[in-house]
Amino acid sequence: MEVTTLTTALVDKLTEYADALVDVGPRLVVAVVVVLATWAVTSLAKGIVRRLGKRFRMRQNLVDVLAMIAGVGLWLVGILLALTIVFPSITPGKALTTLGLGSVAIGFAFKDTFENFLAGILILLREPFRIGDHIECDDVEGQVEEITIRDSHVRQTDGQRVVVPNHILFQNAVVVRTDRDLRRTTIMCGVAYGEDVDAARSIIEDAVISVDTVRDDVKDVEVFAQAFGASSIDFEVTWWTGSRPIDIRRSRDQVIAAVKRALDDAGVEIPFPYRTLTFKEPLNVKSSALDKEEAQSS
Repeated sequence: MEVTTLTTALVDKLTEYADALVDVGPRLVVAVVVVLATWAVTSLAKGIVRRLGKRFRMRQNLVDVLAMIAGVGLWLVGILLALTIVFPSITPGKALTTLGLGSVAIGFAFKDTFENFLAGILILLREPFRIGDHIECDDVEGQVEEITIRDSHVRQTDGQRVVVPNHILFQNAVVVRTDRDLRRTTIMCGVAYGEDVDAARSIIEDAVISVDTVRDDVKDVEVFAQAFGASSIDFEVTWWTGSRPIDIRRSRDQVIAAVKRALDDAGVEIPFPYRTLTFKEPLNVKSSALDKEEAQSS
């Protein structure tokens, strides 16, 4: 009797499951069709975003990000529709509420990650600097090699690579040294007080102009007497050259050599620092025994 009762209950339960499966079957088919359609639409949308990115000459990293955002958004909509079709009790409003609460929790857990993600998108959109630019930010200086969603890779002049989180580059001041092809550089040059200031200025200016790396065709060379130094008249020498760090170092080296050579050829003195010592009381100078012997022998 008990076996017959259990068998009957099992059959009833299986029949109930079968009926439920028959009822939900059409909805499952429709949900599968919705998922397939979402996949097709997502692929099409990504292709359109990439083509538009190439047409407008957008950065490849930015194109990839926009394609990813479009794909994630379409998949969320497609999965939400599929769920509401299979489970009618799950309304779009309830699903969005649950998704919103989950997003808040995920946002608190991955605050720094999302901050870098948003900063990366804004950097790619605004393009304050490009790959290959030489930048300086927060004690990091070097050439930008790669810009990703989370961070940017900077190669320092000593060869080391620094991975900088994007929120640092977005929140702090960034000096883009290669924003233009030319950059101004300055050195100081001193001549003795006994030299003619106007003549020395002319010699220095001609020497700077003669250097190949000096772009006097674009910007004028400027030589100004700036100050009365401790032992010299100090000139501020300014010119324009390439904006890369190696351009600056090479040009400074050539200019200093050319100015030194021109002043030497003209007989203009570049003085050593002089020090004048004043004593309150007279000094007694004592001669050494060797000096006494030399004095006696003479």
